[in-house]
Amino acid sequence: MSVEIREVTSKKELKKFVKFNIELYKGNPYHVPGLIEEEMMTLDKEKNPAFEVCDAILFLAYKDGKVAGRIAGIVNRLSNETWKQRRARFGFVDFIDDDEVVDALFGAVEKWARERGMEEIHGPMGFTDMDHEGMLIEGFDQIGTMATIYNYPYYPKQVERIGYGKDQDWHEFKIYIPDGVPEKHLRIGEIVKKKYGLKILKFKNAKEIMPYARPVFQALNATYAPLYGFAPLSEKQIDYYIKMYIPMLRYDMVTLIVREEDNALVGFGISLPNLSRALQKARGHMFPLGWIYLLKALKSRPKVVDLYLTGVLPEYQSKGVNALLFNDLIPVYKSVGAVYAESNPELETNNAVQAQWDYFKREHHKSRRAYIKKLTVDK
Repeated sequence: MSVEIREVTSKKELKKFVKFNIELYKGNPYHVPGLIEEEMMTLDKEKNPAFEVCDAILFLAYKDGKVAGRIAGIVNRLSNETWKQRRARFGFVDFIDDDEVVDALFGAVEKWARERGMEEIHGPMGFTDMDHEGMLIEGFDQIGTMATIYNYPYYPKQVERIGYGKDQDWHEFKIYIPDGVPEKHLRIGEIVKKKYGLKILKFKNAKEIMPYARPVFQALNATYAPLYGFAPLSEKQIDYYIKMYIPMLRYDMVTLIVREEDNALVGFGISLPNLSRALQKARGHMFPLGWIYLLKALKSRPKVVDLYLTGVLPEYQSKGVNALLFNDLIPVYKSVGAVYAESNPELETNNAVQAQWDYFKREHHKSRRAYIKKLTVDK
């Protein structure tokens, strides 16, 4: 039977789209499933404010009457305007190792992109930088994280077969927690605090951190502006992410750097206990037991911590401000028994970010790639 491509147009089909990833990787020890409810919200035009600046379409591939693949096509109009490009994105992509399925899936999304006047297509990318991005190309024997994509080794082989090539790579590191803060960081931190009039803020609850939630995302817009594919988050998107992520925070692992004179935000470091095993146990469901696994992991003494959002405002970069983050967080990690931190993806071209790990024992254990393809005009 030939492959049939169907556009997702109903909530029932959307659930099939989301659940296919979980079904395809059932029993895989390295895959970390997301939460079905959260991904359905991300893909819902009525709930995700990213649709104000994005056009999107979802396709399912059927073979022999069964779902055999999925893919999203996305045009982020704001990103294209920012970077002066005419690019579509493919994302939320999964498929069985079958040439016919892959050809049909990518053929459908490429046709959709050409019809919208796009000249190139790249991915895997999401609606925003807060979504998963980058196809795993190294580290297939390493467990994933909540913030990343895990995929089978045949994925990159398949997309390269149909004409996609490298556009950008990300590297991921295990960063081993030292017994104490490196002497150089302590020294630099004290110098920076005095020179620029900075202080560290810590929090005990959501009420205390809420006044800083919006400034963190506004600082993220400024800090991440030069990074691959980034487009600034709107106020509605910021509200969306605040509601999604503030309840998940572990407050001892949140560090903000502000100016003493006016409490204006200068930098931020947000990490969490690694939730990979808890998400594997939840199997995509918050209820009935998923929330218990996640809550237990959030309150645990973790062996692994995940570095999620770290940034310093451009005018304070390359001045040693990030030493203040290390000086505060290393003792926190040691106090809970953490052995190493997962860096999560860092652009291979972002030398400044990777240089900050030079004083730590580290292991480059995963790499992922954004692929790109020029779109030919239909004749």
